[in-house]
Amino acid sequence: MKRRPASDGDLEARLGHVFADRSLIERALTHISGATSKEGRLGSYQRLEFLGDRVLGLAIASLLMETYPTADEGELSRRLAELVRAETCAEVAQAMDVGPYIRLGAGEAGSGGRRKAAILSDVCESVIGAVYLDAGYTAAAALVERFWRERLLAPRRPLRDPKTELQEWAQGRGMPAPLYREVARSGPDHNPQFLVAVTIDGVEEAEGAGRSKRAAEQAAAEAMLQREGVATND
Repeated sequence: MKRRPASDGDLEARLGHVFADRSLIERALTHISGATSKEGRLGSYQRLEFLGDRVLGLAIASLLMETYPTADEGELSRRLAELVRAETCAEVAQAMDVGPYIRLGAGEAGSGGRRKAAILSDVCESVIGAVYLDAGYTAAAALVERFWRERLLAPRRPLRDPKTELQEWAQGRGMPAPLYREVARSGPDHNPQFLVAVTIDGVEEAEGAGRSKRAAEQAAAEAMLQREGVATND
């Protein structure tokens, strides 16, 4: 399939943004394989993807604070993690229909690069970064709201609890499963307070408190995820 030029206007109409600097959207759509030897890596979307990832996180966090005023930090973190994960970004890129516009090398194009989730996810973030540089945060946040609002209100996948998230994180890195132990219990029998620690070989221990052992375990898992920089990222 021949690449369509971003200048045809259809893509901008779907994005709801007309670029003042057209070089930004062109670079946002250029995979490293499609950059010329003269352009090198700086001619690809990689830097814009880096920026767009941060803008997306801030915009989604702001929307979550506004939409769920009574949600605690744990719930907000789980919702954020789901909304900014690579799979979600790839789905949004498909909704934007950016595939036909991506600039790829012949080999990548021939292997179906315009349909690859990893590339679509990257382009989704790079487009956000391009809009941010072209017109500022307000325009980029409007783009995010345009394509994420429905997902924010009705998650496409169940939100993963911190214990599940931590276990998957550990397994993905070849680590043993997390172990939980009760550190302390206080308060009367009808209203106890538990303090639980979670340990993973090679990772600093983390603690969490709750009114049940399960709640304390979840809090401990969440504390470790946040410290390791996992809870707010895919």
